[in-house]
Amino acid sequence: MDEVKQRIKEHEGFRDKVYLCSEGKRTVGYGHLCVEDHWEDDKVYDKSYLEEIFNKDFDSALYNSRTLISNRNINHIAQGVICEMVFQLGIGNVSKFKKMFLALDNSDYEEASNQMLDSRWHKQTPRRCEELANRMKMSSR
Repeated sequence: MDEVKQRIKEHEGFRDKVYLCSEGKRTVGYGHLCVEDHWEDDKVYDKSYLEEIFNKDFDSALYNSRTLISNRNINHIAQGVICEMVFQLGIGNVSKFKKMFLALDNSDYEEASNQMLDSRWHKQTPRRCEELANRMKMSSR
């Protein structure tokens, strides 16, 4: 999963100050949503602290992605893609990709990829979605 972690970091980018993400939500570090009260605007946070936060966020995304995958028999590449989706979108939003999961249940990685592209997520972050959809599609080869 180190490769998945690295890709998430590359997609998210790093900021040591609170900023507004593309959805207008307060964010810090590697895409951490500032849902807790202690985050201060204009404060520079230590990178090692933000790395700890990222590792906790990643562990949560990994756990939640495994919950979504549960008894499905899908390859490790597709599992990594779902983990990345959960990191960015959250388990609740990824669970709404019903047709993608149906395609995965049928080992149809190309259709799963198509379902990823046929989403609001694709409109919001097209480059990231296309990269992950392509990774999903190629995972069956």
